Amino acid sequence: MKKSLVYTKTGDKGTTGLVGGMRVPKSHVRLEAYGTIDELNSFLGLLICEIKEEDILKVLSFIQHKLFTVGSYLATETEAISPKAASIITDENIALLEKEMDRMDSELPPLRQFVLPGGSEAAARAHICRTIARRGERCIYRVKADYPVEDNILKFVNRLSDYFFILARRECNKNGKEIFWDTTCS
Repeated sequence: MKKSLVYTKTGDKGTTGLVGGMRVPKSHVRLEAYGTIDELNSFLGLLICEIKEEDILKVLSFIQHKLFTVGSYLATETEAISPKAASIITDENIALLEKEMDRMDSELPPLRQFVLPGGSEAAARAHICRTIARRGERCIYRVKADYPVEDNILKFVNRLSDYFFILARRECNKNGKEIFWDTTCS
C-alpha cells in the first residue's frame, strides 16, 4: 500500500475543499472557524501535558475527540449535505461537560472577585484554552449567520470555555494560588 502524501498541492491557489466538494477561499469564514477549533485542540494538548489526575485527563481526552467532531462539522457543506454521524454533538456530550463542571465547581470556594489568568502552569494553559474557545464560538456564530449550524455545536463550544475556566480555578486551588483583579492597581 502506497503511503499517502501530506501535501496535495490542491490549495496552492488559495482555495480548499469542504466536505461535500465545494472549494472555498482559504479566507472563508468556515476555515476561520474550524481553524480556531484546531488551534484550541492544539493548546488543549499542551494543557494535557500539565494535568496529572486520571479523571480530569479522561474528560480532556473526550474534549479533544469532540473538538475533531466540531471541526468536521464546520468543514462540512451543511447547506448541501447532511453531516455524518461522526460530526454530530449530542445532548449527552453537553450534559457530560455540565456534570463535570458541577463536580469541580462544588469543590471550589465561592467566587467573589474577577480572576486573572495564571496562578499555576496548568491554570494559565486552561485560561488560554478558555479564550480560544470563546474566539471559536464567535467564529462559529459568524458561520451561522450565512450557513446552517446545529445548536449543539454552539452549546458545546460555549460550555467548553466555562469548563476551562472552572478547570483553571481548580488547578489554582490545588496546585497554585488564584490571582484576583486588584481594582486599586494603577
